[in-house]
Amino acid sequence: MTITNRSGRALVPALFLILAVVLPPLWAAVGCELNDPDRDVKRLFPESTSYQTLYVSIARQGGDPLLKKIEGRLGDSFKGLFETADVPYTMYQIFKGTDLIGYIHGVNQKGQYGGIQVFLALDLEGRIRAFYIQKLTNQSAKLLRDPAFGKQFVGLTLPDFDDYDPAAGRAEPGSRIAAIQNPAPGAESDFKAALRGAKKNLILCDVFLFGGKFVK
Repeated sequence: MTITNRSGRALVPALFLILAVVLPPLWAAVGCELNDPDRDVKRLFPESTSYQTLYVSIARQGGDPLLKKIEGRLGDSFKGLFETADVPYTMYQIFKGTDLIGYIHGVNQKGQYGGIQVFLALDLEGRIRAFYIQKLTNQSAKLLRDPAFGKQFVGLTLPDFDDYDPAAGRAEPGSRIAAIQNPAPGAESDFKAALRGAKKNLILCDVFLFGGKFVK
């Protein structure tokens, strides 16, 4: 059916223009935020008194050249809606009084049955003080979201992941990453996705928070 005005001119193009402005595109980049920032910040940083949010993206910071550098450090290409240059990243700066004491950041990572949200709490030196999976669709989700699994990441920094190959899902024998045990053997692909998400998360934090402190 064609929609026209009184002069008989078609209004369909104008209608599509209005919809394009009002409705976000179906392929819009997908960001990742804490479900309940007030609760989650206090849980991850019990000593905190406040937090601020910092909104960044690869597109704004450096565009495709920066994306290529990040992919090179990751050892894998960015793919899909979760990993475009314009994905908005929400980084939480955590304060005790007026003192900055750490950061929280989460990333979306493609899993076997959908998106996985991998969150890290970092100290000011970029060490992981907490790792947890906020979202995961899998029969073994409970095992991968168990605090005991997350504790294996505590104390790790980005250099610990330097030899981890996320494209192959392979860690260097004898490395700290190789020592991380998968509590859900039936969900090997999601376990590897969680490791990839952690490395990607640390790289993005280095780019946006630590000024390239861990660049070789």
